[in-house]
Amino acid sequence: MKPRLFHLHALSALHCGTGQSAGVVDLPIARERATNLPMVPGSSLRGVLRECDEVDEDDVAALFGPRNPDGDAKSFAGACAIGDAALLTLPVRSLAGVVCYATSPFILKRYARRAGFQSLALPETESEHAIVTLGSVNQLQGKVVLEDLDLTAREDAAAQKWANVLAEAAHADGEARKDFASRFAILPDDVMDFLSETGTEVRARIAINPETGTVKDGALWYEENLPADSLLWGMFAVAASSQPDDPRGEDELAKALPDAALLQLGGKAGVGRGLVRFRTSRAAA
Repeated sequence: MKPRLFHLHALSALHCGTGQSAGVVDLPIARERATNLPMVPGSSLRGVLRECDEVDEDDVAALFGPRNPDGDAKSFAGACAIGDAALLTLPVRSLAGVVCYATSPFILKRYARRAGFQSLALPETESEHAIVTLGSVNQLQGKVVLEDLDLTAREDAAAQKWANVLAEAAHADGEARKDFASRFAILPDDVMDFLSETGTEVRARIAINPETGTVKDGALWYEENLPADSLLWGMFAVAASSQPDDPRGEDELAKALPDAALLQLGGKAGVGRGLVRFRTSRAAA
């Protein structure tokens, strides 16, 4: 199977949860065990793609397996394997320019290795510095102020190249790409780690007692979300069809998946959470 690249661009706050928590946030988002960075489980994405209108009903079984197999004789494996989506850029509140799309060397190195962008150089980061694009709108008197962090700004052409690559992954529109690049910054890994913990969105939710019109007893909880405009990436692969009487190979069957689609991921769909744009890219090197 040939590995292929996909991106998820969050169009609204995104909650892919892990169930209840004993911490301050009752419903936290899913995070990678090793890095603690936010992620979207591949199982969530696979299930949503299965129900996507962009996938022809005749291709659903070949890609994802039969819905209700009647015994082992009619069972077969789906050809599509989808991995977890990892964080690529996180929108962070900025004193200048409203928002900054932040990432770090660790995130970009991992992306470059698996997505085939090893030829792109990474600028050296320094403690309490933010590497920004040429003419970044997030600069204010040589500083970039993100949330409560005061960082020294440093323009770098390498950051501009990375910004252009990620802008193309996130946006099809030229103006949107230009805007993304003007708000892009590469932060030290420890700063990005801190922001990925504290820069997510936490909302209070309540349930109303219909008889009294007041909050039900104990019906106050806090939900964590990835903020709108977060960008994530992952890998998927498509094998040759295992469906009986379907001779399609992996390249032909891969075309049955949409190049771009609007999906709803995770919970809280009724309150507008989880709208994402799914986009596939070239095969990884």
